[in-house]
Amino acid sequence: MTRREPANPGLFLGIDTGGTYTDAVLWAQDCGPKGEIVAKAKALTTRHDLAVGIAGAAGAVLEKAAAAPSSIALVSMSTTLATNALVEGQGGRVCLVMIGFSDADLDRDRLRAALGTDPVVFLPGGHDVHGNPARLDLAALEDALPGLGPTVSGFAVCAYFAVRNPGHELAAAELIRDRTGLPVTMSHELSAKLGGPRRALTTLLNARLIAMIDRLVAATEGFLAGRGIAAPLLVVRGDGALVSAAFARLRPIETILSGPAASLVGARHLTGLESAVVSDIGGTTTDVAVLEGGRPRLDPEGATVGTYRTMVEAVAMRTFGLGGDSEVRLEDGGLAPRLVLGPRRLVPLSLAAHIHGATVIEALERQATARSPGRLDGRFALRTGVPERLAAGLSAAEERLYAAIDGAPQPLDRLLASTVQGVTLDRLVARGLVHISGFTPSDAAHALGRQTNWNAEAARLGATLFGRRRDGAGNPIAPDAEEISARVLDAVTRRSAEAILETALVEDGMEGAPTVAHRLVQRALDGAGGIARLSIGLDRPVIGLGASAPLHYAALSGLIGNACVVPQDTDVANALGAVVGQVRVTAEVQVSQPQPGRYRLASADGIADFASEEAALDEAERLARTAAAARAAEAGADTVEIAVARDIRAADIDGERAFVEAIVTASASGRPRIAR
Repeated sequence: MTRREPANPGLFLGIDTGGTYTDAVLWAQDCGPKGEIVAKAKALTTRHDLAVGIAGAAGAVLEKAAAAPSSIALVSMSTTLATNALVEGQGGRVCLVMIGFSDADLDRDRLRAALGTDPVVFLPGGHDVHGNPARLDLAALEDALPGLGPTVSGFAVCAYFAVRNPGHELAAAELIRDRTGLPVTMSHELSAKLGGPRRALTTLLNARLIAMIDRLVAATEGFLAGRGIAAPLLVVRGDGALVSAAFARLRPIETILSGPAASLVGARHLTGLESAVVSDIGGTTTDVAVLEGGRPRLDPEGATVGTYRTMVEAVAMRTFGLGGDSEVRLEDGGLAPRLVLGPRRLVPLSLAAHIHGATVIEALERQATARSPGRLDGRFALRTGVPERLAAGLSAAEERLYAAIDGAPQPLDRLLASTVQGVTLDRLVARGLVHISGFTPSDAAHALGRQTNWNAEAARLGATLFGRRRDGAGNPIAPDAEEISARVLDAVTRRSAEAILETALVEDGMEGAPTVAHRLVQRALDGAGGIARLSIGLDRPVIGLGASAPLHYAALSGLIGNACVVPQDTDVANALGAVVGQVRVTAEVQVSQPQPGRYRLASADGIADFASEEAALDEAERLARTAAAARAAEAGADTVEIAVARDIRAADIDGERAFVEAIVTASASGRPRIAR
């Protein structure tokens, strides 16, 4: 195919790396009011080597469009890898360094649960609310570093009131980098909000994600270099804004909800709808958010992913562990146990057989011919293929089991000899070292012929094995593969409706109430008859996104009481959203009054005192503008517009105004720099 060199290069390459597929689009900005998708393609996400999936999808669109390397003006990417990792409880092993905190602080904001078995070091130090320091003692950290360095992939450092004075975090980070050379995340870099334990949680999660996002960016950069593409590379942040790849590498936590945020931008672009509920179903998660006035609502309290509330500003989106690759299991107890989907992602049996061939089929056939069903039938373990250095710190039992999983997928009925080994396997999965393969909705779709990407024989065998499981009365739960597969697909549609309605009810202020789980809501969804007629619905349409949306959302409108719009190119909405957004960053500076007549300014540069409120606020605005401009340039913006807001909090004491504190926020936004 002959390549054509356009007279006015202006093609934008968008890439979205999801849990199952990597999507790519080539978009021409100057073709009509909405631009034009010149080409699109998909490839399997290859977690063992992300570059393979990226090259498969991005390489395909370049070939389809016969696009020369010099015609690519911008490359932008979104990803759900960080979101999926947090939902599934995965990530690298890191050490949390807490300065000025106690062990009791781990019990706030689910910090202890997030920490799990990762090490933590407590140090004396920190600051008060006005930035005045306590005595810092780094001796315990210095003593621990020789033993910690070889067993962790990075460090997270959080000091008491670091947002008012980052000095102690900087000192600890310098020591760690000097002694270990490992990446360090400091809490003051990620958020200017108060709330130490939640800031520590955000910092911990960021540190866990660094290696993952670094591998993703490096894989993309390697592909671009190999193709001779010199365009800037940007990444979608969780609020839908674009930032440079270098910016995202340091703050990977800000890419949680990156893929869903890009999908919102893409949904608005594809449909033109100003008001809608957007539901994006992928392999691992379903992400639901609200469009209002053409813009996504942001969550002022910070993004919630899985069970963790972070301090990351992102779209007000609820993430559910529901997707095409969700684990299908039976509810515990009951004579007629219902199907439960997710939240864990499994490698579909049809995909495992597609990649590994006869190994998977032979094991499934052996299990299917057994006289009675086995507890571990239709389950395999396989390595994720991450670098060996990320397997540091395994116990002896973990090392033995990890070694046994090397090579082809291992059937669990042959791999595991005891319940204890099953617990060990779960720990390897949580570390992101091993995947479990099993029956999923994707397999159900293959078994019914509604999906044809992978190995249908493995899907049917997996469905048959799952259908042989027993209910409370000892009977098989389904007579054949077709019936259980149809029930699984119906369950995906029903659970999708519940996720959408739950999001709507929370947006209406009903968070914490029983909401969708309430018997009345369930009766309305069931369409149950009775003297009292019950119904529930949305006041706006749903935009269904994702490659499997046409399958799973075909019957959705009857459950949500409104239209469900599945736009053309819904399968690459994330990748499209990655290239039609803007760079947007903020910078905050705080002003407090430690004593009458003294106004203290606290920024990332340190603290300074002023004699008047106005002088302190003027300097705060200057610093915020400067920081926002610098951060926008670092994030990849071309020319930017900066808006400044002052949030001044004062009290009325005996009729006199008394200044308490102020937060000055500068917001910089603009289009990204492109190759000329």
